[in-house]
Amino acid sequence: MYGPRVIVSMSTVLVVFAVATYALNGSAFATVWQTLLCALILQVGYFIGVLVLVHRERTERLKRQEQAARAAGRTDERGSATVKGEIASRSPTRLKIGDR
Repeated sequence: MYGPRVIVSMSTVLVVFAVATYALNGSAFATVWQTLLCALILQVGYFIGVLVLVHRERTERLKRQEQAARAAGRTDERGSATVKGEIASRSPTRLKIGDR
């Protein structure tokens, strides 16, 4: 989602909504609060949309990493690809503190 385009689109929708609401109700007060409610609903929808896109990208990235790990032959005892465990396997498992 391209940010400026979303802002312009949402603003246009809110202006059209406000004009239509005023034409139907004839009340400026009702138009203002209904338009604010519409803006809130649009923001919640935009936020959920961004969360869905981020989740989808993360899932696809993990699948690609897992496929690459399997293609390279990096698997654990169970035969599943070791994508997340790579960093842990490079670090020492037991730290020795020698302060004697």
